[in-house]
Amino acid sequence: MKISKYLHSCLLFELDGYQLLFDPGKFSFAEGLVTPQLFVDVKTIVITHIHPDHFDIDILKSIVELSGAAVVTNSQVGKELEKINFKYTLLEEGTHKAGPFKLQAFPVRHELIMDNPLPQMTGFLINNKVLHPVDSMEEKLLNFKGIELLIMVSMAPFANEPTISAFADELHPKQILPVHDGFAKGFFILQRYAAYKKHFDKQGIKFHEIYKVGDGISI
Repeated sequence: MKISKYLHSCLLFELDGYQLLFDPGKFSFAEGLVTPQLFVDVKTIVITHIHPDHFDIDILKSIVELSGAAVVTNSQVGKELEKINFKYTLLEEGTHKAGPFKLQAFPVRHELIMDNPLPQMTGFLINNKVLHPVDSMEEKLLNFKGIELLIMVSMAPFANEPTISAFADELHPKQILPVHDGFAKGFFILQRYAAYKKHFDKQGIKFHEIYKVGDGISI
């Protein structure tokens, strides 16, 4: 399985020629470094929640028009799609097959954000190897302790590094892929990822440093 990062929280999963895309949101496309044309071969798109850094209806429409991809999401996002008669598959809890990918969905609580209601958000276990808790660090996620790969929020208005690292330390995945950094300058990301790597090396956890658009890892 290959996982490529297209800025912030936009992730492309590839396995056996099948492409699965998570959260092509506004932050990833804001500066033109990522375009819908990069995703013409995507078969399924998953939207985890309604926040604009994860979901942009115009970007989603563009990718689907180019690729013919199926869209999978929860009811809060689905209500927005229904306003424009946009087809989607509802997935909030349970198992969904997308080609060679087994998606186990479950509700997760978004971390607290200032002066805003919390959105409905769906987390995923992918092929029993990858935990994608999105913007959540709630306690029930520790049931996945020792998972192969954690997709980890690295910086956010709703979290700080001590909180993030403590959560990841306790979960203790074998590997970490950092996301949610699309609002930060490159020099800042370099510095903070070096700090994360130093921290997680001491824990025996491999921290992947991804800096270039479209770079990724294989597991």
